[in-house]
Amino acid sequence: MYSARRSNDPEDPLAAAIAPPPGESPEEKAARLRREEEAKRINDEIDEGLKQDRAAWKKHKSMFKLLLLGQSESGKSTTLKNFQLAFAPKAWKAERASWRAVIQLNLVRSINNILDVLSAEMSKSSNPTSPATSPALRPITTESSGAGGNASPSHTQFSHTHALLKLRLAPLRRVEADLKQLIGAATDEIGEESASTPPFSSAGAGASDDLNAAAPFAEGTTRRRHAEFYVRSNDTWRETVRSAYHKLSGNEEAVRGTVVTDGSKLEDATEIIASCADDMKALWEDQVVRDLLKRKRIRMELSPGFFLNDIDRITQRDYEPSDNDVVRSRLRTVGVQEYKLVMEKYERSAPTTEVAREWMIYDVGGSRTSRAAWYPYFDDANAILFLAPISCFDELLAEDRRVNRLEDSFLLWKGVIQSKLLAKCIIILFLNKYDLLEKKLAAGVKINKYLPSFAERENSATVLAHYLHQKFREQHREYTPDPTRPFYGYVTTAIDTKATASTLASVRDGILRHNLQRADFV
Repeated sequence: MYSARRSNDPEDPLAAAIAPPPGESPEEKAARLRREEEAKRINDEIDEGLKQDRAAWKKHKSMFKLLLLGQSESGKSTTLKNFQLAFAPKAWKAERASWRAVIQLNLVRSINNILDVLSAEMSKSSNPTSPATSPALRPITTESSGAGGNASPSHTQFSHTHALLKLRLAPLRRVEADLKQLIGAATDEIGEESASTPPFSSAGAGASDDLNAAAPFAEGTTRRRHAEFYVRSNDTWRETVRSAYHKLSGNEEAVRGTVVTDGSKLEDATEIIASCADDMKALWEDQVVRDLLKRKRIRMELSPGFFLNDIDRITQRDYEPSDNDVVRSRLRTVGVQEYKLVMEKYERSAPTTEVAREWMIYDVGGSRTSRAAWYPYFDDANAILFLAPISCFDELLAEDRRVNRLEDSFLLWKGVIQSKLLAKCIIILFLNKYDLLEKKLAAGVKINKYLPSFAERENSATVLAHYLHQKFREQHREYTPDPTRPFYGYVTTAIDTKATASTLASVRDGILRHNLQRADFV
């Protein structure tokens, strides 16, 4: 070896550094050799780790990267579920059961929100001079908020039944807390909002200048909303819930290697929900409660995670979520979710098998505070799927009650399409929540009251969807850095799994054709 040949050369600093110390005993030499062997082992492990990291990085760089963008509650997470359901059904089936706790939480939370409204109104209508046992019998005196501000007193009244329902449904408060703890959710409350404008924009810019963010919608609304549960961007909650279910079923083999969670809270929650089924249904179907929600302009059926029409089914002790249930469920995520989609259904004859089979999908947070996290994902994205909820033309941002949600979507869209980092990206637009748009217009909401440029066009979902599609396309044509960039636009209802699967298949085929053209295969 080199060190042996040069060990006596006083001019060789390396030889001096690695030479054994003078007068080294056999025991010291053995200890030194063990230390050197251990150091070599650690060095080899580091080298192997770096080698694996480089290989993984190269593979990761070669994967097709799809970035889901859009404001909060635009349907990004629901679209990601549809990708899994449509193209990776085996992996989807393996994790479907873990959503049971989320769906139960959605249902319980809806009931508790109704109870909050009911309790507040009953407190207002109670007479302080009445006996403590009879406040629920007092009539409602709240004035209705009809058009033009004409006040008319309600003739409905609370009865002993409502007080009894409040009492009997009280255990659902603990169920909500237990399910949140099991899922590992945190809570977050949105209060008075800042005056900051979203990234990519200046106030009032773009095709949505005519949107009336001021407000018929804002009249009578509050400045705060209920805290919403959320989880961080990781899969640990699924593992936790799965282990709880496996422990309950006695499947010790499935529990091994996972974070074992006590399933007692899950079992208790399921039992309490089942025992409260009739009372939950009675509360939701009560006409006095329905009238109260209508006067407060609270439309539960338009809120995400709505399962109040499925109480009979979801409260069963042996309830198992359907694909549609999971897609409709609501679990707010913060941060960036990174999901590797290995397609089980793909065209095996496709020359570009990497693009055909493995995609990396990033679901980034859509709230204003999360948008700064978008930029690091722009430089190597292959496609952008932008979701714009078109049912929200009469709604205001939760983060800033002065900004119309549709206007915010236009501002985000403009910023995305004019970004030079995304000049080579395929652009896909989903005009989402068409089903909610239909329901809203059927209830009598007038589009041109909030969107003056819509003028005297027919007040229908089809006409508005076509109008907005043209607006988004015109902005893309005006602001894109590359006029040859592919653009695909679709009107979607993300909770309609069959229709969305067909749309996603079209999206995938379009992406594959584009990549084949770039590779000169077609």
